[in-house]
Amino acid sequence: MKDEHRERFSRKKRAGLPLIVCAPSGAGKTTLIGRLREEFPLQFSVSCTTRVPRAGEVDGRDYHFLSREEFIAQRDSGLFAEWAEVHGNFYGTPLKPLRERLACGEDMLFDIDVQGAAQLALTLPESRFVFIFPPSLKELEARLRKRGADSEESILLRLANARNEIRQSHWFDAWIINDDLDKAYDELRAFYLSSTLGPALRPDVIHSILNGV
Repeated sequence: MKDEHRERFSRKKRAGLPLIVCAPSGAGKTTLIGRLREEFPLQFSVSCTTRVPRAGEVDGRDYHFLSREEFIAQRDSGLFAEWAEVHGNFYGTPLKPLRERLACGEDMLFDIDVQGAAQLALTLPESRFVFIFPPSLKELEARLRKRGADSEESILLRLANARNEIRQSHWFDAWIINDDLDKAYDELRAFYLSSTLGPALRPDVIHSILNGV
């Protein structure tokens, strides 16, 4: 079934879809995105960053590693679809190669924060946006504590960020509450599939049908 989906989507004569998925840390976004990419040929774009490469990371594969001066020059020239400064380092998505991949029909997946999503709404207006909620903040806190990867200070910061992100979710195209993983995935899958049917991704359909192309 997975191979059939990949083959069918590779034959689509349409522009690629920018799919933006946002969620508070601990809401289950990574698991849901992983399942979606197992079934469909969604691609991640390679971002630029000013941070130092970590062990095993390859320039051009994991990130495009830039100096701070190079990044700022590209940012000020409008070369990024979105960018942000996180923990003193810059991160950004190059716009030109992204548009080229979308023009070739590749569906691109963005796992970013709400601020980055808001920038993409301006630079890529054909994007579709989905926000994944935890069942409650109490459940979110329980999940963060259960994974045992964060300090108390970090957990409190993530919860504060979650409240802020949830308050900004009103403009997204779809909301998914991840209280049941299978149900949440079915909803994410349905949203992705319906988004690929948008007229903006098929500007030549009417012409080709009317003119027998």
